[in-house]
Amino acid sequence: MSVSTSSPLDGVRVVTVDRPPVNALPVQGWYDLADAVRAAGRDPGARCVVLAAAGRGFNAGVDIKELQRDTGHESLIGANRGCAEAFAAVYGCEVPVVAAVRGFCLGGGIGLVGNADAIVASEDAVFGLPELDRGALGAATHLARLVPQHLMRTLYYTSRTVTAAELLAHGSVWRVVPAHELMDSALELAAEIAAKDGHLLRLAKAALNGIDPVDVQRSYRFEQGFTFEANLAGIAARVRDTFGKET
Repeated sequence: MSVSTSSPLDGVRVVTVDRPPVNALPVQGWYDLADAVRAAGRDPGARCVVLAAAGRGFNAGVDIKELQRDTGHESLIGANRGCAEAFAAVYGCEVPVVAAVRGFCLGGGIGLVGNADAIVASEDAVFGLPELDRGALGAATHLARLVPQHLMRTLYYTSRTVTAAELLAHGSVWRVVPAHELMDSALELAAEIAAKDGHLLRLAKAALNGIDPVDVQRSYRFEQGFTFEANLAGIAARVRDTFGKET
């Protein structure tokens, strides 16, 4: 597992997650990502942060196997808190965050991109919340920032995914490009943002967060309470144990 930060352009910091094979993050991985995003945003030379991932896809959510190995609640509590930290770090980053998404963006990935300021996606990108198939709840708060309310509910209940092209039609994705052009396009947008005055950008980010109609951090923590309730009731473990198995 690695979270690295690079500076390919003046004013632009790229935070990249690399956790083979599918970028499903363990508890510590979510905290590492949160720390990296916060550090990038605090960098006085940064005016835009690009959130990217190596490998087969952007993010496959929580490491289910880590939860399955834990006979108690420590990993679940850790995952809940770690995800909340990472999502909050993206949302609260002092400068705008551009998510560069290719391949699958599932579960916790939705939490990350839903809290980003802009999304550039590759043509093969798919977005969804398979939480009900994994014995969990959560990130409906963030999916609701990407699609209209009734579509969000349908996607949530069915665990279906939507394509980057569909999100483009809803106005939540800035641009859809071939996979090999993804980083160039994300950096192009980041550079355009970073050309603005850094102090004004930080004020603008704080102002836009301040007028959001939903407190995303409180809303997401409310959702997580039901995840823990499902776990205490034994429902979550029963469903989670079917993960990766044919039915």
